[in-house]
Amino acid sequence: MTGTSCGRMEEKGGGAAGLGFLGLDRMRLLLPLPLPEKLLARTRTARSHLYSHYFGSLKLRVCWPYILAVWLVLGLALSSTILLSMSNQAVVKRQEALASMCDERARMLQDQFNVSMNHLQALAILVSTFHHSKNPSAIDQTTFAKYAERTAFERPLTSGVAYAVKVTHAEREQFERQQGWSIKKMYSSKKKSSPGPGDAASSEIREPAEEYAPVIFAQDAYKHVVSFDMLSGYEDRENILRARASGKGVLTAPFKLLNNRLGVISTYTVYKYELPPNARPQERIQAAIGYLGGIFDIEALVDKLLHQLAGKQSIMVNVYDTTNDSPISMYGSNDTGDVMYHVSTLNFGDPSRKHEMQCRFMQRPPWPWLAITTSFGCLVIALLTGYIFYATVKRIAKVEDDYQAMTELKKRAEAADVAKSQFLATVSHEIRTPMNGVLGMLQMLMDTDLDTTQQDYVRTAQASGKALVSLINEVLDQAKIESGKLELEAVPFDLRTVCDDILSLFCGKVQEKGLELAVYVSDQVPETLIGDPGRIRQIITNLVGNSIKFTEKGHIYLTVHLVEEVTKCLEVETRTQCTNTLSGYPVMNRRRSWEHFRLFNRELHASEMSFAPVASDSISLIISVEDTGVGIPFEAQSRVFTPFMQVGPSIARIHGGTGIGLSISKCLVGLMKGEIGFASKPNVGSTFTFTAVLTRARSSGSENKSSDFKDINALVVDHRPVRAKVTKYHLQRLGVRTELTADLDQYISKVNCGSQIAKLVLIDKDTWIKESQSMPRLVEELRNKDQPDSPKLFLLENPTSSIKSSSHISKAHNLNVIMKPLRASMLQVSLRRALGGLDKVHCKNGVVGNLTLGSLLHKKKIIVVDDNIVNLKVAAGALKKYGAEVTCADSGKKAITLLKPPHSFDACFMDIQMPEMDGFQATKRIRVMERDLNERIERGEVPPECSNIQRWRTPILAMTADVIQATHEECLKSEMDGYVSKPFEGEQLYREVARFFQNHDPVE
Repeated sequence: MTGTSCGRMEEKGGGAAGLGFLGLDRMRLLLPLPLPEKLLARTRTARSHLYSHYFGSLKLRVCWPYILAVWLVLGLALSSTILLSMSNQAVVKRQEALASMCDERARMLQDQFNVSMNHLQALAILVSTFHHSKNPSAIDQTTFAKYAERTAFERPLTSGVAYAVKVTHAEREQFERQQGWSIKKMYSSKKKSSPGPGDAASSEIREPAEEYAPVIFAQDAYKHVVSFDMLSGYEDRENILRARASGKGVLTAPFKLLNNRLGVISTYTVYKYELPPNARPQERIQAAIGYLGGIFDIEALVDKLLHQLAGKQSIMVNVYDTTNDSPISMYGSNDTGDVMYHVSTLNFGDPSRKHEMQCRFMQRPPWPWLAITTSFGCLVIALLTGYIFYATVKRIAKVEDDYQAMTELKKRAEAADVAKSQFLATVSHEIRTPMNGVLGMLQMLMDTDLDTTQQDYVRTAQASGKALVSLINEVLDQAKIESGKLELEAVPFDLRTVCDDILSLFCGKVQEKGLELAVYVSDQVPETLIGDPGRIRQIITNLVGNSIKFTEKGHIYLTVHLVEEVTKCLEVETRTQCTNTLSGYPVMNRRRSWEHFRLFNRELHASEMSFAPVASDSISLIISVEDTGVGIPFEAQSRVFTPFMQVGPSIARIHGGTGIGLSISKCLVGLMKGEIGFASKPNVGSTFTFTAVLTRARSSGSENKSSDFKDINALVVDHRPVRAKVTKYHLQRLGVRTELTADLDQYISKVNCGSQIAKLVLIDKDTWIKESQSMPRLVEELRNKDQPDSPKLFLLENPTSSIKSSSHISKAHNLNVIMKPLRASMLQVSLRRALGGLDKVHCKNGVVGNLTLGSLLHKKKIIVVDDNIVNLKVAAGALKKYGAEVTCADSGKKAITLLKPPHSFDACFMDIQMPEMDGFQATKRIRVMERDLNERIERGEVPPECSNIQRWRTPILAMTADVIQATHEECLKSEMDGYVSKPFEGEQLYREVARFFQNHDPVE
């Protein structure tokens, strides 16, 4: 009992490990006996996993408050830094704005002062010219005063002007007699402290001096200074001495003017002749003859300036004379205003005096709201980020648990996907293997002598088996599409032959339902293309099969064109009246089925179309299938391409089907870089159109045109142009020159006139019935012509026509009957039989037997390898039916023994899935033996059996019911030469065998 209990616990250890270490501890307490060593190891593993998993989260939970606190401190520091930085930037911008405005005012004040100074210089030149240069003088006090008053507008900043003449002591007496007054002192000895000159009547006479500068002219406002000696005043004397020594205008210190406002006097020296710029001071003193003074009202000057800038009065302006240590305020108030100020230097032209302008904002700076809001926003962001971090930390544990759960689910999903693929491969092989035996045996049974009832039973069973295989293929295709593992082949093929094969596939169905089925491929489509013919056949088969399924009367018409033809409207039916059709029933306008394609977007220029030009190897095909069926209801058209969806609940019950054919077709079209669309109307029909991008293969001319019909011309009599064009298409494929006519009377007239009569005349049954009066006469005219070889007449029989009436017509007029749908191979047989070039024994229902495949396999020695006895019989029977000599092997080892070179076999059909040694391993072993033989041949060690062989290689074709793409790739890796899926199909078998037996021997 103890050993049994321990064994059971050991088996369930894997499940117990997922309970966690707490659960295991409880289990250990409950068990009286010690746990097995394996279970204890699993327990320790689970504990370490859980500990490492939750310890990381616990460590993060412990540390997160400190991390959050540090983050908040950093956020607060960052906000403070932003606030200080942006505040400083605002202060700097305010300082720059103040400096700009202050410099602007200083420059304007300086410019206006210089303008007034220039006018004073001009007045000095005037005095020099009209007073000193004229004798007698042209200027007196009255003239000077009037002139000064009238030109005062040119000197708006000067409140008055005066002119003093230079007089020496020797000239004083004569000067006083001429002027009529005595030279007086500027300041009386009793009023030395007075700010200005006193009254001339009460002023003292100037004591003798070496030189005098009495005022002789003055503006009326200052005419009281006439006769005052300017050299007698201290400031004035200094100004005059500096002015005449430098030759420039000089300024006095600020003083009170008569209007009780501060001002300065600017003094200019008048010279008797023009001096050079580099004249010495002594030369200037000797040449001086007078002095012109202008009084400037500084306060008025600045007020005018600020008045001009009335819109910019946001700052206070102060003007100072800073020549001395104690600056003298020339303009401005004592209100300090804003603590921020800017100093601009003023240059009034006197280098000995210094002036400056100080500017302040009238209002204190506003609060830096931008800095405040920005820093506050950053702080809010930091707080939000901290909150997000807090919430994230709170959810980390849950996220980790979810991650572990999702990882486990992911592993399960991947395992399920692998299992699904393996399941599909296994199911495919296990179902198709017995179906291969069923269908093969049914085909072999068909070749025996059976009565009509037995043949019907066998055909029914065979059709059911093929339907089951088709259903399996559709389900596998859908699975491969969903997993993204569906790949396309790129092999040369003939699209016209593919279309003919599709018509042959549905020939019986359309004849049973009385429908007309036709195909037309434009002559612009190349003979050979490179692509995946199987997938193109699958798409067209789905579309044509659906059309036949839902059509009870009328026709199904398959057309193939180049996209360039559609865009250029070259021979493409884009008719607006859709009654000129194959059967006469109205159909949907096929243009509506592709109007939403990106390829035909009207906004794209023709040179920008996605299809390749004609000279390129890549071409785009547009393939349409139109029918006259019941149509698709408008409410169901949106789900046409949805997998496993039917138009209505009764569709599957009435017509059958799984509803995945169109979905698969759409995916296949997408893999071919194309688009698919449709146009449908209830009770009118449907038209499905898709495009596909293929590659043009290099082919030599028209390979399908038979030389048997060279120089043969034919006449097609049909009153429907579309149907006549289809017949002409098939005849031209055989190399027959074809003429179309719908007017019998006109053609009969040509026959009577002796025109050349066609060798073949094909008359449609519907046209015969419509022209029943004229047809017998046409036949009689054609046969009454005196010709050694009369024309062969054919009646094209529609499935909708009555068989009895057709038999009556053909017997009455000795016509050859050709049953539609038309195919090139069937038409070729019918024409040869009528012309006497084919034995009727080998023809049945207008179809050539398996002569082509039989000619390839006749007398060929083939070995078939398969572990399944039924499949071995089926494969051997199928190959023997075509004349091959078959040898059977039931294992890979036996095949290696039989295929050890040199041998006499021409090819090998090898099953893949076999016990002991599968087909891949057997093929690799065979290839190794062949390489060894080829090396011996190259060294000259040639066995007698290989004297005429340069290289030995036996074609090996894989033979399996597994149709997964990976199996196909593995076949190529194993150096197999082909792939044949079970059950055998004659077409596929011929396509693979023809690659080796048609143009060369199987063993090189």
